[in-house]
Amino acid sequence: MSAHMPALSTDVREFAPVTAHTRTDHAPIAPIAFDCVKFIVVRAGSARLFSEFGSRHVNVGDVIVLAANTLCGAEPEGWITTTTLYLDRDYVIDLVFWQYATHFNDRLDASSFLDEYYAEPAQIVRIGERRTGLLMPWLDELAALSLDGVRAERFYRAQSLLSAILDVVVPYLSATEQRMTETQRSAVLPTAPRHRSFRPLRPEAREVAALLRSDLSRRWSVSDLADAVHLSSSQLRRVFVEGFGKSPIAYLTMLRAEWMAYLLRTTDHPISTVAITVGWGDPDFAARQFRRSVGVSPSEYRRISHKGTPARNPE
Repeated sequence: MSAHMPALSTDVREFAPVTAHTRTDHAPIAPIAFDCVKFIVVRAGSARLFSEFGSRHVNVGDVIVLAANTLCGAEPEGWITTTTLYLDRDYVIDLVFWQYATHFNDRLDASSFLDEYYAEPAQIVRIGERRTGLLMPWLDELAALSLDGVRAERFYRAQSLLSAILDVVVPYLSATEQRMTETQRSAVLPTAPRHRSFRPLRPEAREVAALLRSDLSRRWSVSDLADAVHLSSSQLRRVFVEGFGKSPIAYLTMLRAEWMAYLLRTTDHPISTVAITVGWGDPDFAARQFRRSVGVSPSEYRRISHKGTPARNPE
């Protein structure tokens, strides 16, 4: 499988839980997923966007919000300039924990609340041109701080810029009606923050993700994966969802859709052949899964990706 996939970036920068990059694109952008939360602010130009919300038009005044591990691609309408905020999901959970500290027992409550309250994996927030104009100086400064990675001594400045941006954008996010789960009642007194539980990504979850990536065309089952890491199927589902926000099979579907998109734009193989190559024997089923993940049909994506220069992955 590795011989058919695009090379991964080897650029290693100092890690920061928040970083920002501004870019201008003229060519189609391949659908890709990041293991972080993304806020993409449209600064100029326009594009046709495709993700789990389907195919939508975006221009100045729009902010695209993507949950971790959510595919998204775009076809610029001439060109588009965006600033993208990349937020580590654990960092976002910590921000939410402190925002609603009186309601939560620990950061796991905050994680559950985030999943329940902001359940849409991909959405377009229409904040308007005037509010977008307010964001520009903050976006520019945050992008400048991010050029070589946000240094520790500038972290608080970066965090203050992010807070100012989120203060404008977050009120316009679509949210579910049920704001609190049963474990997040305000009547429950929170424990002291220093006693909250921080749980790193379990090695079993990392191992299963690596197994899936190593052989995408294999007919994986949850029981096969669970046996490989010596967990029960129910334990694996819980551990994997905690780490990646998706079940193992949903994560596999995302990876296959990403690989299928790559083959559609780089080869002329029939769509049915591409579907079999990535592990989907039924072309109709493959088309449904691809549309659900990418937002357009395989044939429509091939048409988009063959317009102009070849699609490339974002930074």
